[in-house]
Amino acid sequence: MAYTISAAIKSRLFEAVMVSTDSEYYAEVARYYGAEVPFLRPSAMASECSPDIEWIEYTLKQLEDEGHQYDCFSILRPTSPFRQVNTIKRAWKAFTSDKTIDSLRAVEKCKQHPGKMWVIRGNRMMPLLPLNESNQPWHSRPYQSLPEVYVQNASLEMAWTRVVLETHTISGNHVMPFFTEDYEGFDINDPYDWQLAEQLVKTGKARLPKVGLEPFIFIKRLP
Repeated sequence: MAYTISAAIKSRLFEAVMVSTDSEYYAEVARYYGAEVPFLRPSAMASECSPDIEWIEYTLKQLEDEGHQYDCFSILRPTSPFRQVNTIKRAWKAFTSDKTIDSLRAVEKCKQHPGKMWVIRGNRMMPLLPLNESNQPWHSRPYQSLPEVYVQNASLEMAWTRVVLETHTISGNHVMPFFTEDYEGFDINDPYDWQLAEQLVKTGKARLPKVGLEPFIFIKRLP
């Protein structure tokens, strides 16, 4: 969280850097590193299966009720610690260069092609992708002959606020790709990712944004 907040603040692009959470503890951590937490997110919108549109729409409406209106917003998830200040600036430059888009989303080239993936039903399986124009299954073609496919990562998203209010989605219909470089889009989701991230930092293959503060220390207050 510290790395994400620091990169966002140092980019000098945002009128406000806020953290959405249902946890008083995480709210305290966020404020320590310089972010705002004007209110807590309802716990019903904070489960691992909660769709983004729920808390984004809630947040924007709550802010509007408090007299704060914003033209656009960016989602910077704390699970992508290698996102740099320059990453955010590059994305902002691309986002504002085309007035016809609804949003921008970080993507990277797929390491495992969906043309080789299957959906299993009982003791049968079917290809995830339908047949191509030549009626030859993707899974039987050489990997090098398959079309390039990109997957979204958790590095960042940017969108106009009107998109949420008008379409009730966080991306709208016209989405611009933002191609992350090196480890900008690296996402930590499990212990293996955590260990790999530590190794990348240790070997100098990836770097973390500078925070400039001592690590947060939680002191439990007794009643």
